[in-house]
Amino acid sequence: MCAALIAFMFAAEHPSRSSRPLPPSTGLHVSGGTVVEGNGSRFVMRGVSHSYAWHKDQNQAFADVKRLGANTVRVVLTNGTGAGEVADVIARCRTNRLICVLEYHDTTGHGEQRDAVTLDAAADYWTGLRDVLAGQEDYVVVNLGNEPYGNGDTSGWAGATKAAVRKLRDAGLRHLIMVDGPNWGQDWSGVMRGNAASVLDSDPRHNVVFSVHMYGVYGTASKVTDYFDAFRDAGLPLVVGEFGWKHTDGDVDEDTIMREARSRGIGYLGWSWSGNSGGVEYLDLATGFDPDRLTEWGRQLFDGPDGIRATSKEATVYRDRPAVA
Repeated sequence: MCAALIAFMFAAEHPSRSSRPLPPSTGLHVSGGTVVEGNGSRFVMRGVSHSYAWHKDQNQAFADVKRLGANTVRVVLTNGTGAGEVADVIARCRTNRLICVLEYHDTTGHGEQRDAVTLDAAADYWTGLRDVLAGQEDYVVVNLGNEPYGNGDTSGWAGATKAAVRKLRDAGLRHLIMVDGPNWGQDWSGVMRGNAASVLDSDPRHNVVFSVHMYGVYGTASKVTDYFDAFRDAGLPLVVGEFGWKHTDGDVDEDTIMREARSRGIGYLGWSWSGNSGGVEYLDLATGFDPDRLTEWGRQLFDGPDGIRATSKEATVYRDRPAVA
């Protein structure tokens, strides 16, 4: 009886290893409500998305967005993007001293978009890249799946996200994981906002940052600030993983997004460098992939008072060591 009591008291004071969050990797990771580098320096993403999977011949884009001041590039990948290509993308990011957010696009609008795959399938894609990603924790963020649910039933988002994150961790991936909200990323239903804390707590490495996509849902200052406030008040890490200046679902209050992101230290990634089609060509930041022909949207994102040139700071990892090992 006495021995059992002692054992119980020891267990209460010393919870099992599996019940404690594992330490994050020495690379990019979450500290409180912010993203920091391995040395503890705060890192605020300032950059753009590049649709690599559909424009594989446009590799000059990495150097061009860096020259315009970006510290991060979000790179679109699909199931057809193989390990060798991903390794090359990471190398290009590092050569150009950019943090590389690798984004798996085939989940887009699951439940509404024909042929969109599940977050479990996305996790399988990432675990298949384990050897390529290993050792890149200082330079690479894994964006689990782009806009993984449409506007229908989003009740499965939290469970599917937790399971996918766990699958990556079980495979040994230690990277900062970026997860997109449902509702085509805009999370107007508040599902990500309401479940973010439990998703973060479920990660053994406690190393998840939440990504909201801001388009027509965020057409007023109050819509933007209310969403930012919710994550600030909860002490949870947030980035604007995509946004534009207008879209098919309405005007976007990009001025407030950029101004508030700057004042709060929230990262943002504009959509997208170039090559948009299907009626959304207005989202191109550069005409014909030419950095000297920025569009109105491109000039605002790069050169505005709260834009990339004015607010971007290069990751310290590129100052602390050579860009390419």
